Amino acid sequence: MGGGVAQSFNIYLLIVFLLLLCLHESCCTPSNYLKGSVMMDKRVDALLPENSPTAAPLPLLPLLAPSPLTPFTNSTVPKLSGLCMLNFTAVGSMMSVTSTDCMAGFAPYLANVVCCPQLEAILVILIGQSSKYTNTFALNGTLATHCLSDIEKILVSQGANDSLPNICSIHPSNLTEGSCPVNDVSGFESTVDTSNLLAACGKIDAVNECCEQVCQNAISEAAKKLSLKVYDFLSLDGTHTLSDHSTRVSDCRSIVLRWLASKLDPSHAKEILRGLSNCKINKVCPLDFPNMSHLIKGCSNGISNQTACCIAVNSYVSRLQRQSFVTNLQALNCAASLALKLRKANISENIYNMCDIGLKDFSLQAGTQESGCLLPSLPSDVIFDQSAGVTFLCDLNDNIPAPWPSTSQLPASSCNKTVKIPALPAAASGQSRLDITYQDSLLLLVASAAFTILV
Repeated sequence: MGGGVAQSFNIYLLIVFLLLLCLHESCCTPSNYLKGSVMMDKRVDALLPENSPTAAPLPLLPLLAPSPLTPFTNSTVPKLSGLCMLNFTAVGSMMSVTSTDCMAGFAPYLANVVCCPQLEAILVILIGQSSKYTNTFALNGTLATHCLSDIEKILVSQGANDSLPNICSIHPSNLTEGSCPVNDVSGFESTVDTSNLLAACGKIDAVNECCEQVCQNAISEAAKKLSLKVYDFLSLDGTHTLSDHSTRVSDCRSIVLRWLASKLDPSHAKEILRGLSNCKINKVCPLDFPNMSHLIKGCSNGISNQTACCIAVNSYVSRLQRQSFVTNLQALNCAASLALKLRKANISENIYNMCDIGLKDFSLQAGTQESGCLLPSLPSDVIFDQSAGVTFLCDLNDNIPAPWPSTSQLPASSCNKTVKIPALPAAASGQSRLDITYQDSLLLLVASAAFTILV
C-alpha cells in the first residue's frame, strides 16, 4: 500500500515538474522551442550503462511544440485546378495522415524517415488507384503539373509544410512514366508475371524483407522486363531514343509499384510501400558532416587532453543534432561514418567511449528529454489527437553506446548473421510491436494538455 502511495506521489511530482517547466520561457515560446531543444548541450548521463540493455526498449512519445497544431484545427478549403482526375476522396484519411507526417514546422526534421516516404507512397497509390478507370499508370506532363499542385494544396490546407516538393525533391516528372516504355494496364500485364509479383509483394514481412528481399527482387525483375520492351518498340519505330538502361529500369520500377497499388486497398498498399522505403532508408546515414577541423585538432596528439577533446566532440555532435531525426539503424551508420572520417585523420582512440557518445546523440533532440529521439527502424507515422496533441514514437530508453569501428572500413550489414551488432534496436531484431505503458501515456496526456493551455 505504501509503495502504491509513493508511486502515485512520484507521478504527481513529475506532472507538477512538467507544468512548471512549461512556464519557463525557453520551453513555452513556440519560436524558440525547437531551436532551444536542438542546440541544447549534450548532457553526460553518469548512469548510462557500460553495456547496452538486452531487454526491448520502452518507447516514449515526445511532446512537440504547440505551434504546429494550429493549422490542424483551422483547416481551409483549397482551390483546386479542376483538371486533375485523381480520386482524392478515396484516400482522404491517408491524405490527412500525410499532412500530419509533413506538418509545417517539423517536415524538414522528419523528411527523411517519415514525411517524404509517406508523400511518395500517397503519389504511387493515387495513380495506381486511378488506373482502374484510366487504364494507365502514368500522367502526361500537363496533368502531372496540375495534379502535383492540387495534392500540395490539399496537404497544406490540412497543416502540411508549403515547401514539400522542395523538401522531398518531388517534381511533376515523378508522376509520369519517365523513360519506361510501358505504362498501360494491358501492356504491363502481358509483359510481367503478375501472379508471381503479387505473391511476393501482396504481403511482406516488414522486419525480414530488408534482408531477404523477396518483394524487392520481384519488383526488380518486373521492372527489367518492362524496360526491355523498349527494344521491341525500337524495331518497329526508329524514332525512339534509347535512354540509359539503369534510368529506364528505375522509371519502370515506379510503374511496377503503381500496379501493386492498384491491386491492393490503399491502407495495405501504404504498408507495403513504407516497408520497402524503410529498407532503403536504413542502409545509409542521412546526415551531412560539416567541417571537422576543430574536432580533429581537439582530439589529435594521442588524446593528450581528454577534456578538450570531449568539448570538441560534444560541440561537433550538437551541430549534427540540428539536422534531422534518424532511425536506430541510421544512427549506427552515422556513428560508423563519423568514426571512419576521424580514423582517416589519424584519430584511432575510441572517443565515443571516452566522451560518452551514444547512438541517440546523432539524432535531433526531442523536447525536454535529456537525449535524442531515435525513430523506430520500422515505418511509423506522426499521430495527431485533438486532446493529446502531436506525438510520434521514439526509442528513448534504448541506451546504446555508439560503436567505434575496429577497422578502417564500414561495418558489415546488419543482415550478415555472423556479425553481431551491439544491442541492435528491438524493432530491427524481429520485434514489430512496441507498447506504451499506462503511466507514460497518462503523463504525456497531462503534459500535452498543459502545453495547450499555457501557450
